[in-house]
Amino acid sequence: MSRLPNIAIDGPAGSGKSTVARAVAQRLGFLYVDTGAMYRAITYLALKQQIDLDNQEALGALAKGTRFSIVHFSQSGSISIWCNGEDVTPYLRNWDVTGGVSRVAEAAEVRCYLVRSQRVFARSGGVVMEGRDIGTVVLPDAEFKFFLTADLETRIKRRALEHCGDGRSIDTEELRRQLVHRDETDSNRTVGPLKIGSDAIVIDGTRLTVDDTVDRIVTLCQGRVA
Repeated sequence: MSRLPNIAIDGPAGSGKSTVARAVAQRLGFLYVDTGAMYRAITYLALKQQIDLDNQEALGALAKGTRFSIVHFSQSGSISIWCNGEDVTPYLRNWDVTGGVSRVAEAAEVRCYLVRSQRVFARSGGVVMEGRDIGTVVLPDAEFKFFLTADLETRIKRRALEHCGDGRSIDTEELRRQLVHRDETDSNRTVGPLKIGSDAIVIDGTRLTVDDTVDRIVTLCQGRVA
């Protein structure tokens, strides 16, 4: 039996890549890996342990001591991230985690360790992995690479809807500030910056529904996974 391909989906915060990647994985029967959630998990653990988010050495040690597992509940379609036996999923969208994750993602040792973990998830193929540097750094040999984008106002609305769905209060201006800051930080960091790979297919989802985007990706990939 031939090895299933890997699908890399990159894009800025609020571009819809998590929702799209999860749906593509469900449609194709692949494993879905949200690498951003892994960085959020390290951020949550650092805050919980009162580690300075600018202390890259301490963050690197924390990452090296963290064992990740992905739990997929097939009936509900939901996915949970576990770290060292703790389900950290409920805490990953907390304001303090969202505000600090870009600082954690800049730590070279954190990125080095998490990239290795992410490659382990994908080594057998059949993975839809999303993040900011999947096609350029984590899985440069992925058979399919996509870069999702959308204008800032659309991304703010989508992130606000996520917060509503989670029952959290919404501060639109804070969302705007966070997205602009995250875009700048992610694009300008020296390790694994957010950028469009030369071989990535760009999909602007500003005027597309999630289903439209998923259909487009699945159609492009289907010849290799049928």
